[in-house]
Amino acid sequence: MKPLTPTTPHVIMLVGIPGAGKTTFAEHFAKTFAAPYLNPRAVSRQVGIGVDKAEQVTQILLKELFKTERTLIYEGPTDTKIERAEVVKLAKHAGYHTLVVWVQTEPLEAKRRATKKQQDGIPLSSAEFQNAVSYFQAPLTSEKPVVISGRHTYATQLKAVLKNLARSRPDTQVPPAPEQPIVRSGRNIIIR
Repeated sequence: MKPLTPTTPHVIMLVGIPGAGKTTFAEHFAKTFAAPYLNPRAVSRQVGIGVDKAEQVTQILLKELFKTERTLIYEGPTDTKIERAEVVKLAKHAGYHTLVVWVQTEPLEAKRRATKKQQDGIPLSSAEFQNAVSYFQAPLTSEKPVVISGRHTYATQLKAVLKNLARSRPDTQVPPAPEQPIVRSGRNIIIR
């Protein structure tokens, strides 16, 4: 299947509490759109540096990827309105649109996921999970988030994202067809 590529480059920014399913959806979106996926936690684990340094590296990569004018997936620091606004500002300056995708899952399920042993990461303690939940600021209506469920399949949730991307396409006006002369036949039939 050919990857989907929006005509206008987007930063698809995933937000939500730990364990909601952001990483799972981000990986699927990256595959669907054949798009780079930036995640400071993954950089931190793979390179063996602290999350703060990994976030700095991710910001450098983000600015470099803007030069490609291709859609990208971002799961960086987006827990607060200020953090999201900073990404939106950078994206807008680079000619990108931003799509906030808010992944929601019931808090108990999210906690179960975030605090269990993970293959590629360190699980959060209950206290760390609670701190992250209290730090998280839900997207405002003005951010126009697309809300998807972390409990449903990717295929069903992708439709909501695609519908929103389609709405953000630039209007393309089809020029009117040149007017054709009217030809009258002998039987009062008009042929155009």
